[in-house]
Parts: sequence; C-alpha cells; structure tokens
Amino acid sequence: MSIEIGVLISLASIIIGIMGYQLNKQKQQNEQQKNVKNDATREAVIETKLDNISNGVDSIRIDLRANERQIGALGERVTRVEESSKQAHKRIDNMEGGV
Repeated sequence: MSIEIGVLISLASIIIGIMGYQLNKQKQQNEQQKNVKNDATREAVIETKLDNISNGVDSIRIDLRANERQIGALGERVTRVEESSKQAHKRIDNMEGGV
C-alpha cells in the first residue's frame, strides 16, 4: 500500500508540474500580446507626431519662401526710392545753385 501512495504522489507531482508549466506559458503569451499592443500604440503615436512635425516643417518652408519674395520686392522698392531721392537731390542742388 505504501508503494501505491508513492506512485500517486509522483503522478500528482507530475500533473501539478505540467499544469504549472501550462499556466506559465499562457501568462507569457498574454504578456507578449500586451507588449505587442503597447508597441503598436507607441509606434502609431510616434508616426502621428512625425507627420505633424513634417507638416509643420512644410508650412515653415512655405512661409519662408513668402518672406523671401517680400524681401525681394522691398529691395526693389528701396532701390527705386534711392534713385528717386538722388534725382530729387540733384534738382535741389541745381535750384540752390541758380538762386
């Protein structure tokens, strides 16, 4: 009878070991799925932020080009004003010389 109790205890130990292995395996699979979901979420957030940054950079480039055009137009206007003021100074000098 003592042999039967020893065999039963051995079988119970094997069954408990197999069940513990299966539970641990399921736990690891669940954790891995959670990690995959978290990684996917993080990647989606990062991609969204990168898209927003890209759009911001594009709008800055557009604004920069518009500012360059405005500066070019102002440069032309300043040149015209300088030419006009030179001519006005010449006329004033001629008027002073004649008076």
